[in-house]
Amino acid sequence: MTNDTQVTIEPQVTIDVEDGVAELRLNRPDARNAWTSTLAAQLRDAVDRCDRDPEIRAVLLIGEGKVFCAGQDLSSGFGAQAGFRERPDGTPDLRGILVEHYAPVIRAIRTSRKPYVAGVQGAAVGIGASLAWACDQVVVGRSAVFVVGFAKVGLILDGGASAFLAARAGLGRATRAAMLAEPIGSEQALDWGLADEVVDDGDVEAAAAALAERLAGGPTLALGRIKQQLNAALLPALDAQLALEADLQQELAATADFREGVAAFGERRDPAFSGR
Repeated sequence: MTNDTQVTIEPQVTIDVEDGVAELRLNRPDARNAWTSTLAAQLRDAVDRCDRDPEIRAVLLIGEGKVFCAGQDLSSGFGAQAGFRERPDGTPDLRGILVEHYAPVIRAIRTSRKPYVAGVQGAAVGIGASLAWACDQVVVGRSAVFVVGFAKVGLILDGGASAFLAARAGLGRATRAAMLAEPIGSEQALDWGLADEVVDDGDVEAAAAALAERLAGGPTLALGRIKQQLNAALLPALDAQLALEADLQQELAATADFREGVAAFGERRDPAFSGR
């Protein structure tokens, strides 16, 4: 006699389609919707489904719970436990993570002919910020905050953030955000062009859904071509930028400043960078 126990694993991304709008929901609320390779794969599959289905005419991207996305899941640090392979020189394979798990999702959203609306509640950190900015419209709650704190661990913008920040906010503001790594609140994000609408915290999902519904009722083919021409005007080198981010990030993985940044992150202290 056997006593088998069936374990139900919740999907990390859910999809629900109604009246031409696909709702893609990041579904790791207990982990603040932190990014994993599984979440990336499921999100890419969901985006591909939205592209293939002619009944889907707009997409709403939102996070379950109080946080949109807390960035890469670093609960186990930068080691193998967190999904980072180790390269021959002993450094984590940051390039592999970016090329295999970040870039495909970001590229798929930007090249999709369907309009995407992000509903950002709480924090959008690292790849979470990139994910929101990859969408065509970004609706945020008043307490929402974008965090691109890569410099605090001796790294650079990735996940397309370098392209999106420059396109949306301009060179000076993008430089400030990247180099100082200061949190960007909702009103500042609206002023800088990093958010398109600010609503009360409890209204984020409804407002973002209403905008997605408006877009779903529009001329779908024309909207897709509008997205295509804006990409050509403002993000013509996105593929090259994603590749550059991956290459530069891997270079920095071998630096003393990155090692110090990771140590300080784990020890919850300010890093003492040496510039090496």
